[in-house]
Formats: sequence, structure tokens, C-alpha cells
Amino acid sequence: MTSPYTAPAGTAIGHVHLKVSDIDRSLEFYVGVLGLTITQRYGDAAVFLAAGDYHHHIGLNTWHSKNAPPAPERAAGLYHLALLYPTLLDLAQVLQQLGRADWTVDGSADHGVSQAIYIRDPDNNGIELYWDRPKEEWPLDSAGNLSMNNDPLDFDALYALLGD
Repeated sequence: MTSPYTAPAGTAIGHVHLKVSDIDRSLEFYVGVLGLTITQRYGDAAVFLAAGDYHHHIGLNTWHSKNAPPAPERAAGLYHLALLYPTLLDLAQVLQQLGRADWTVDGSADHGVSQAIYIRDPDNNGIELYWDRPKEEWPLDSAGNLSMNNDPLDFDALYALLGD
């Protein structure tokens, strides 16, 4: 490392921009399944998507990937992007939406700090859908350091939040 620089608290990932092979197919997933909204579109070459009134959380483009196969699994690159939901109920609702869309869930975990569901988009990009527990509930080891884990996610508890 070359510098003692530390990024300031409050720094966050503003958006992720993904290469996809087909904009319309990707929109069926990101808009139709995950419920994001289009904030700007550039024909069949690029589109910006958001949750709420932000300019964009996810960009999709075909500039170098139109009709291309997914990136190889055993190569450097993005492992997954993560969508943080504001409440546990919101996570339960997107889980319900995945079921309605008959979308495959690849994995899930209770990490202690968060509860997560793992899926893949139509171009095989990994996506984590998660909710963070309040910081005061995060698990700590005996020295006071963060101690995340990979416990099973309690799907029954999520579905119970949905009621009937």
C-alpha cells in the first residue's frame, strides 16, 4: 500500500454498471421481477435503473457484450452486486416476488449482520438481495471484533412477515 489514506465514513457505492447481452431481456428481470424503474434509456445499448428517486443504482449496457455469452465463472470480475432493502419485510416481499416469477434462488444465509438471498440475472451476474440488522445487533467476538457467520436463513420467519 502506498498511502495512509482512509476513505471517509459515509462513502458508499453509488451504482453498479453491468455488461449484458440483451437489454430487453435484462429489463424483464430488473424491472419485471426486482421492481426497479427505468430512469433513462439509450435505445438497445444502455439503460439506467433505480429504486426510488435516485438517478440510478444499476446501469446496464451492451456496448461490448451484445448477444455475447456470460463471462466465465473462473475468471476475474464481479462476484455479485448487492441490493440492500430497508426493512426485513421488504426482503420478504422480494422473496415472494421471486417465487411468483419462478426465479431460482441459488443460496441464502443469515450472516449475523444481515440476512441474504442469492440469485443470478439472465446474464449469470450474481445478485445478493439483503437486509442489514441494526448495528447494535451485529455479532461480536470476545475481543469486540465483528464476527459474521453463514447460518441458514429462516425462510419460515420471512414468509410469516407476509401474513396470509
